[in-house]
Amino acid sequence: MCDSRITTPFVPDPNMELEQKLRKLTTTTVVTINSGDNVSELKETDSEKETEREQDNTICKEEQIKSALQENYKGILKGLGEDTSRQGLLRTPERAAKAMMFFTKGYRENIKDALNDAIFDEDHDDMVIVKDIEMFSLCEHHLVPFIGKVSIGYLPNKRVLGLSKLARIVEIYSRRLQVQERLTKQIAVAITEAIQPSGVGVVIEATHMCMVMRGVQKLNSKTVTSTMLGVFREDPKTREEFLTLTCSGR
Repeated sequence: MCDSRITTPFVPDPNMELEQKLRKLTTTTVVTINSGDNVSELKETDSEKETEREQDNTICKEEQIKSALQENYKGILKGLGEDTSRQGLLRTPERAAKAMMFFTKGYRENIKDALNDAIFDEDHDDMVIVKDIEMFSLCEHHLVPFIGKVSIGYLPNKRVLGLSKLARIVEIYSRRLQVQERLTKQIAVAITEAIQPSGVGVVIEATHMCMVMRGVQKLNSKTVTSTMLGVFREDPKTREEFLTLTCSGR
């Protein structure tokens, strides 16, 4: 005998499938959110990627600057009547571009990054002096060097700056196109803004190649500039002490 029962094929309930998918998605999301380690790792990964992107962008920008400078130096050599294809000048534009980027690297640096964590709380209020810091810069009028020494003094107001950071401040501002008068003030203002001392004094003595190699050609001429802020400007005795200490032995 034939079975009179009719077999109906199984058809999944679409509502049940949707519910299962939603339950799975919700479970996965909750595990991710509640997993502190995973979130922390993701944040660190994102931070590392962002740092890498910034570094890549910086390198890319510097390469673009170097390439542009290189082409410009090639044009200068041709303008002087030189043959840029001769052996001695083949790589001169590239070398000159690299040198100019080093001479002006202060444009790509800032005081905040340079000082880092080198500002210290210290119960000291006597004068701090670092003198004869070597300085090399480029005159913005003729693009030739001026070379000299910087002496810095300040009266702490419960905070001191790492000694090497004074030299770093000099390096950042001197590695730009400069005039000596502005350079002197920039150094003094940067120290004031960093640690708010009672006073700051900066003296620069330099020889300018624009006076030595060209123009008046005075080989032994020196230019001295100074900036006095706070008590160094207001109190003659403090200023005199600073100048006496920085000039001693010369």
